Amino acid sequence: MKPARRLRWLALGLVLACALPGCVRAVKDTHPDQVLTKRKALFKQMNRALEPIGLVANERNAYKRQEFAGYVDELQKLSGKPWVYFPADGNYPPTRAKPAVWSAPAEFEAAQQQYQAVVALLAQAAQAGDLEKIKPAVVDVTNSCKSCHKKFRFE
Repeated sequence: MKPARRLRWLALGLVLACALPGCVRAVKDTHPDQVLTKRKALFKQMNRALEPIGLVANERNAYKRQEFAGYVDELQKLSGKPWVYFPADGNYPPTRAKPAVWSAPAEFEAAQQQYQAVVALLAQAAQAGDLEKIKPAVVDVTNSCKSCHKKFRFE
């Protein structure tokens, strides 16, 4: 292939590579109250608090008691907030929630309560400041997350 022709194909490929991501549009939240958008935002905030907690528990970051307690406090404050954003009419695309959220509401509520309970126990352990008691409490929180995701969320 001639260099000029190769250059044109390369340029065309570059233009397409840059243009295609603009063609793919995220599905908009069509609910009048934007419940999907709100719950996703809260779960992201929860994850931002939980990630540094997990890094300390897995000894990948140093344990700084005050900083750690701040993350746990934030997680505890958020732990009860996203659930109101799963109303009866909240199962619409692009949700990743499984239909079980709505078809088995008692189980979903029990999972929420379990999560809030283990976060409260983590907060107690963090307040005491004993890292050896904190580590299993973090495991309980992450296991609660995983259990709920397994039952109620498409991956």
